[in-house]
Amino acid sequence: MSISRGCPSRAVLNLVAGRWTALIIGSMETGPRRFGEIRRQLDGITQKVLTDKLRRLERDGILKRTVVERPLEVHYELTPLGLTLIGPLAAIRAWAEEHIGEVDESRASYDGDYALA
Repeated sequence: MSISRGCPSRAVLNLVAGRWTALIIGSMETGPRRFGEIRRQLDGITQKVLTDKLRRLERDGILKRTVVERPLEVHYELTPLGLTLIGPLAAIRAWAEEHIGEVDESRASYDGDYALA
């Protein structure tokens, strides 16, 4: 089977499979968040990376950015399209939590086998 450059699944995987994207979406599952709230939830993300990811998700229609004038605040929330990602990403998170031990064991075994070579 060949996966062409124009394949929809390839484009969507590129959208949601980034290092921070799924975590950003997960942080907004329960409702709108301010930039600082999202950043505090995502240990290790830089301000620049978060800004870039939020802009990309807004461009792709996954989230909406709203500016409130008084006091000046910016809120981010999932769009109806973004909300449809919660279920699939929750399934991946559940799989990860269930199988991380096996993944770690496999990595340790692989690393041990190749360290001896």
